[in-house]
Amino acid sequence: MRRQHIGWVAGAAAAVLVAAGAITYAVAEETGGSDPKTPSAQSADAGFARDMAVHHQQAVEMSYIVRDRTKDEEVRRLAYDIAQTQANQRGMLLGWLDLWNLPKVSADPPMTWMGMGGMASGKDGALMPGMATNTELKKLQSLNGKQAEILYLQLMTAHHKGGIHMAEGCVAKCTVGVEKRLAQGMVDAQQSEIELMAGMLKERGAQARS
Repeated sequence: MRRQHIGWVAGAAAAVLVAAGAITYAVAEETGGSDPKTPSAQSADAGFARDMAVHHQQAVEMSYIVRDRTKDEEVRRLAYDIAQTQANQRGMLLGWLDLWNLPKVSADPPMTWMGMGGMASGKDGALMPGMATNTELKKLQSLNGKQAEILYLQLMTAHHKGGIHMAEGCVAKCTVGVEKRLAQGMVDAQQSEIELMAGMLKERGAQARS
């Protein structure tokens, strides 16, 4: 069952890669040029694209760290799938900002578009809920084998929970249809991966952090 589940995750990742061009084209059709539907720099659409691009980048970083710290094929396969999917989605989000002629960096605090600006302190590099701190990333880099696997699964579970919260915010507040649908896809996929990681942690005598 576990192998079948990971196979599904890998298939979903491949589907995202194949669909990326079509989604980007759809955004261009929906918001292209000087059309008044093009989001503003302060919109939820732009805010989500900026913040989730940053959030995704850390998931990619953590995934490549753990691939070098363990030989466990199950963890390495999951990490690879997460890295590929989120790197691709990050490229799409940044591409949409280019398409809309909007800046990729904002002077506003992260998650301002959700009405949560300033709630994430950014302490020790954790800019948004669910993000690992610099200290946690350094610890992950120092571990090997089972210890690295457990910490990665715990950090990624928290990371996914934060990502789901942000994606649900976009589903509720974004106005570009294809971006809302991508956000809902993130919610569904990351919730499935959280369930998968819970089982992987249990097999290693551990559990997600509270």
